[in-house]
Amino acid sequence: MTPYDYGVIAFYFLFMLVVGALAGRMVSNPSDFFRGGGQMVWWLVGASAFMTQFSAWTFTGAASKAYSEGWPIFVIFYANSLGFLLNFFYFAARARQMRVITAVEAVRLRFSKSNEQLFTWLQIPLGTLYAGIWLNGLAVFLSAAFGLPIEPVILVTGIVIVAMTFVGGSWAAVASDFIQVLILMPITVVAAFLALREVGGVPAFLDKLPAGHLDLGLMFDSPLLLLWVVAIVIKQWISINNLLDASRYLCVKDGTHARRAALLATVLFAVGPVVWFVTPMAGAILTPDLAAAYPALANPAEAAFVAVCKITMPAGMVGLLVSGIFAATMSSMDSGLNRNAGIFVKNFYQSVLRPLASERELLLAGRVATAVLGAMVITAALNFARMKDLGLFDLMLQFGTLVAVPYTIPLVLCVIVRRSPPWAGWSTVLVGFVVSFVVTRYFGPAWLQSTFDLAPLDAAARGYWTVSAGLFSVVLVAGAWFFFACRFWPSVPAADRARIEEFNDRMRTPVDFTREMGAGSDFRQGRLLGGLCLAYGAFVALLALLPNPFVGRLGFLFCAAVLAGVGLALRRAARSAATPPPAVAASKPETATTASR
Repeated sequence: MTPYDYGVIAFYFLFMLVVGALAGRMVSNPSDFFRGGGQMVWWLVGASAFMTQFSAWTFTGAASKAYSEGWPIFVIFYANSLGFLLNFFYFAARARQMRVITAVEAVRLRFSKSNEQLFTWLQIPLGTLYAGIWLNGLAVFLSAAFGLPIEPVILVTGIVIVAMTFVGGSWAAVASDFIQVLILMPITVVAAFLALREVGGVPAFLDKLPAGHLDLGLMFDSPLLLLWVVAIVIKQWISINNLLDASRYLCVKDGTHARRAALLATVLFAVGPVVWFVTPMAGAILTPDLAAAYPALANPAEAAFVAVCKITMPAGMVGLLVSGIFAATMSSMDSGLNRNAGIFVKNFYQSVLRPLASERELLLAGRVATAVLGAMVITAALNFARMKDLGLFDLMLQFGTLVAVPYTIPLVLCVIVRRSPPWAGWSTVLVGFVVSFVVTRYFGPAWLQSTFDLAPLDAAARGYWTVSAGLFSVVLVAGAWFFFACRFWPSVPAADRARIEEFNDRMRTPVDFTREMGAGSDFRQGRLLGGLCLAYGAFVALLALLPNPFVGRLGFLFCAAVLAGVGLALRRAARSAATPPPAVAASKPETATTASR
């Protein structure tokens, strides 16, 4: 990397700190810190929903799959697009209409206080482990880009992310996510263009790719691969459409804005994979021996994306790319940290320890929790970095299937099924974990080989079976248990039935933003984000002055044009709404469930 690249990265860090400081001015109470006061507009939340659904793992672990096998990686990300489409039709509006500050508050209303504590103490450690995987993926990418040992990279980048989250809460997380989409998408478009150009164009790319990289027929020749494809689609649908991940819509203005946000994420995930994975697939042509180039990495294929970019990109652009990859993980981590801190403060600290705590105390507790959870994430990432036998791709998928899915099943079904007893929540989780343990322990790849007298499975086939067997077993058994529990609805005490029915009715009642929340902040959001886009766009435009080939200069101008175009559109929209509507006294039913604690 050149000094220009390091300068671009330094500017990015400084710019994000400025975003955090400016967004922090909008935080005055716990609702602002944890969910933006329920006032965010659809384009802001949609961009954040998109960014938080992937991380640097996309450009390390997922890129390694694209590099070595080709098309199967597209299944995961197009399943994300389908999952957000289901958000658009069903889940998104209901999520906002729950009118809570954290998603675990909705668990308490839908199930019980005991379920609230169970999911609190499941979500916090599991969310920490997820963030550790994301941070490890970022460190792998940065280590390959800078040639540095992975542990110091984890430590430094983790501290930067935690500091930015600490400053501005959910406003900083979502505002930075929006800016980061506008950095990441155009720079990855340029990366794909330059990779194809280096290969010799699209026809040469298609001709030179290793056999099987674009052969969808392999899915029907390999039963394990076909099982894996179906399992991944189901897994991604579950991970996007559940009560806990409904938290992404708690900060939006109303159900209409929530649905628009989901549709934006749907479109972005339909476009993103084509852009992202052309580059590492081109790496199979341009850099066939990554092990020799990156001997320090446990899985050299995870450096495929950055290896191609270091060959094709002009001076300064690798720094812009690294900023975009950093953005991908920061968006996942800052939102995850903010969500977990909110769950700890609202669903344990306030609910159990300090029911009469003031808003100022809760805001302070939220910042302290953010710092502590951030330290735990860094520790987890350091430990994942020492796991040499499991690549980032398998680590993420197996963790999500065997650990995250079991406790998510009841959180999907409880939104669809109106009547289930409170114990259906915790008992379904227990059944799911037992099934996951049994399948992993006794029905792994070795069992499959011996039972059906198969030839030894390669690493890819073993991964396909592990994910598929775990997913189908957990979904079928735990799902059946949940529906069995629903048969006991008539025996639920009248008070519990009334609470659950009231919650179901609330979730299906549209939000009247003006009556419930008062005046919004659309004008401030458009003006702030528009100005930030223009500022960063101007900086990227200046990079076109660096001594580079003509194509490289055009790449910078393209990225700058995207940022500036969006910035101008937002500023124009803000000017058209320069006079915000007068404030209306708000009943704020969102806070009614927590004020009495």
